[in-house]
Amino acid sequence: MLRFSGAGVSDVGRVRAHNEDSGFVGPYVAVVADGVGGAAAGEIASATAAYSATAVALASFGDRPERVLVEAHAAAAAGVRMGVQRDLDRLGMATTLTMLVTDGRTVALGHVGDSRGYLFHDGELRQITKDHTYVQHLVDTGQLTPEARASHPWRNVVLRSVDGDPEGLGLDVVRLDVVVGDRLLLTSDGLTDLVPDDVITEVLSSDECGDPDEASAALTQLALDGGGRDNVTVVVVELVQGPRVVGDGRLLGALADPRNVVDPAMVHLPRVS
Repeated sequence: MLRFSGAGVSDVGRVRAHNEDSGFVGPYVAVVADGVGGAAAGEIASATAAYSATAVALASFGDRPERVLVEAHAAAAAGVRMGVQRDLDRLGMATTLTMLVTDGRTVALGHVGDSRGYLFHDGELRQITKDHTYVQHLVDTGQLTPEARASHPWRNVVLRSVDGDPEGLGLDVVRLDVVVGDRLLLTSDGLTDLVPDDVITEVLSSDECGDPDEASAALTQLALDGGGRDNVTVVVVELVQGPRVVGDGRLLGALADPRNVVDPAMVHLPRVS
């Protein structure tokens, strides 16, 4: 049976006053959510979306991952929408959501926003998500070169997110072609805005970062050394094979504080059983 052996780090960075990123890493689910910059209550949006999506996935173990991701996204959007309804000062709050799910046989990824998912296979790193940003739209339509993307003043303008809009677009869902030993990286833009892909590849290839704890810590430190101008959340999982395991997972960033989750009854994540 396939599962994830993973670890994650979420750091406030060197500039921001508080952490608006959330994350979760467990044996069958991994999530990164980043409260959209400039919007109200980003930490509420990311924690609520990450909690809601994770709870659905953990309760649906064994179901087809693609369907689980669609239902997880719907729950995340409903949670964010509830948060706005309960406090109109949160109007405009939104979050990215990038999520891995496995049923023990296949792995799928769901994504919306500008957090990213990468596959590290046979020494090569490949981005498997597409940034839902204005700058990426300019690149896609030939109005901007990929090289100019990193320095564009509007590079962080997000066009799609989990914002609670019942008419909003869903998330991109893709089944991944992966094998035992592959590594998968989920990260907020606090890493990718500061650390280029070739450096990420070096870290994931390094013998000194042979386990996910070491790799996620090393990547986070590189973002901090690069200025840490945003919150940074890094989740690294390796695909392993073995008997089914039972356990919760690790809560990261804003999700680790239950006060950030909209519904006070949603404090304890269900166990994988």
